[in-house]
Amino acid sequence: MARQLALDTGVLIALEKAGSSQTVILQPDDNIGLSLIALAEYRAGIVCAQSEYRPRMQRFLDNFLSIVTLLPYDDDVLEHHVRLLAWTRQHGAPRGQNDLIIAATAAATGRTLLTFDKRAHFNDLPGVRAQLLS
Repeated sequence: MARQLALDTGVLIALEKAGSSQTVILQPDDNIGLSLIALAEYRAGIVCAQSEYRPRMQRFLDNFLSIVTLLPYDDDVLEHHVRLLAWTRQHGAPRGQNDLIIAATAAATGRTLLTFDKRAHFNDLPGVRAQLLS
């Protein structure tokens, strides 16, 4: 059965660095989603990278975008984002703004968020399912 996934930016970076060994992280039948904020973070990484790495990173991104679904920041994501912002404030558990948008996007689309980020504690957020990769 295909997994419904959303990728954190760190997973996207790991996939780019892994090259052909992507199957360590992803399975062939996975339905992969990528939030626009994760895409923006990755594209900013391309802009900031040393010039010799940029073409490889851009090729990876172009190929990757042909197999993923881009997940927009729509009304459903907005509502999840509002709830996560409120929850983090009420519980004194701040998170990075982009992390909350990525988490809200995964929750709003019913996807499991794949991440390497132990510090974000995504599974502590209400309504968010995350799988911490090592």
